[in-house]
Amino acid sequence: MDTVFRDVHVIDGSGGPSYRADVALAGGRIAAIRREGDAGPRQDAARVVAADGLALAPGFIDMHAHSDLALLRDPAHEAKAAQGVTLEVIGQDGLSYAPVDDRTLAEVRAQITGWNGGGPGDTSVDFDWRTVGEYLDRLDHGFDGRGIAVNAAYLIPQGTVRMLALGWEDRDATPDELTRMRQLVAEGLEQGAVGLSSGLTYTPGMYASDAELTELCRVVARYNGYYCPHHRSYGAGALQAYEEMLALTREAGCALHLAHATMNFGVNEGRAPDLLALLDEALDAGADLTLDTYPYTPGCTTLVAMLPSWASEGGPEAILARLKDDATAARIRHAMEVDGADGCHGVPIDWDAIEISGVADPALAGHVGRTVARTAAARGEEPWVTARRLLLDDRLGSTILQHVGHEDNVRAIMRHRVHTGGSDGILQGDKPHPRAYGTFPHYLGHYVRELGVLSLEECVAHLTARPAARLRLPDRGLVREGYRADLVLFDPGTVAAGATYDAPRTVPTGLPHVLIDGRFVIEDGRRTDVLAGRSVRRTPARRG
Repeated sequence: MDTVFRDVHVIDGSGGPSYRADVALAGGRIAAIRREGDAGPRQDAARVVAADGLALAPGFIDMHAHSDLALLRDPAHEAKAAQGVTLEVIGQDGLSYAPVDDRTLAEVRAQITGWNGGGPGDTSVDFDWRTVGEYLDRLDHGFDGRGIAVNAAYLIPQGTVRMLALGWEDRDATPDELTRMRQLVAEGLEQGAVGLSSGLTYTPGMYASDAELTELCRVVARYNGYYCPHHRSYGAGALQAYEEMLALTREAGCALHLAHATMNFGVNEGRAPDLLALLDEALDAGADLTLDTYPYTPGCTTLVAMLPSWASEGGPEAILARLKDDATAARIRHAMEVDGADGCHGVPIDWDAIEISGVADPALAGHVGRTVARTAAARGEEPWVTARRLLLDDRLGSTILQHVGHEDNVRAIMRHRVHTGGSDGILQGDKPHPRAYGTFPHYLGHYVRELGVLSLEECVAHLTARPAARLRLPDRGLVREGYRADLVLFDPGTVAAGATYDAPRTVPTGLPHVLIDGRFVIEDGRRTDVLAGRSVRRTPARRG
């Protein structure tokens, strides 16, 4: 045996009662579990770790991550490793870096600089891939051929696929273009992707009709993957947007995972039960359905995402040209402040709720940590003037926190029977959302220990076995003999998120050990130099 954890409190991910046991690891897998009271000798190993009151659980699975470049740029990746995350699902919200050609890669790098960095002029990552398979190979290679900090699974980004097939135009795809998109999705699934994502408030993915999305979901269904949409509204049209996703995946026969399934903005205060009733009805009718949430109220995205979709047609350079034109900028302002732009989920924007969390240009750092309204007041100008100038000066690279959530909704949704955890953590910016560093210990410390919203066993199941089942991974997500030794040891009495809004990059406490394939990624609370992560490719069982 390589390692034995003595007399540990096992929370196995099933949701069932915990138990005390010795757990032995060998060859990167769980070799033996000897429960308290079992007959026979105790296992010996090269290393024996006394539990000292610690709980042992499967490694946490972040179902919604934006570490697409961070995994290649930052070998430590403490933001996730220190939380006990052993697997991230990337390629989210319909926008990522594969499949691409040279033109599309340049465009998507510019568009999501605020999420991942990697914009024009950023040389921290060598973009030496074009296909999904090549990107996954790049993750396997990682740093000097040693791998990456944690494992990663990939969703094919529908917006990037549309960008590749027909550009940035707001129109229906032609039959040939739709055929091309279906081929790109099939190729990505064959190369190891686990499903398809969409960002239906982000261009150009939002220009796709339900009929187009349904056809792509039919391909996903044939490969036994799942569809993960950031749907068309989390605000004024939230329930209708959820219904839309349920209907099109039902038509396509495709599994559905609802990304950051929140009910935000004032129009949705107290309406989580309406959403949960809708989901229960679908589940009772046989839907293959899951969702993820982060345990915080504010959202996080880019400032440019707040613009109306028509202002984003044509891509980043076209957006900047419209913002420079006074007449067009006035139309954009009216759409945002009066009509409620689709980019802001159909709700008139509240500049007091828009806090700048990061900028691409360091010269603009004075905006960070302040709302647009506050900065505007200090300058004696209207908020739109401040926002427009920032969009232009930062070339659309600014990220924001959007303070629009409701705590009762957050708690109600996290209790649901198909809920999983997802950080939606954007790691860019001087003052990112604390969910990037704190989501999983915040569930365990605040919502389990302090508030009792979930039991410890139930919460661990939400963060481990349930997402592993959605990803159809047969040997992860449970503490079972023969399963991969992706594990986390934590102290239920002290585990807590260190990250706050004022200090968002603080690592958590109470998680002394994290292992991937039986190797210590975090040991005694410190990051080791182990890079045990790889791409997790589910070999698709094609149907029909």
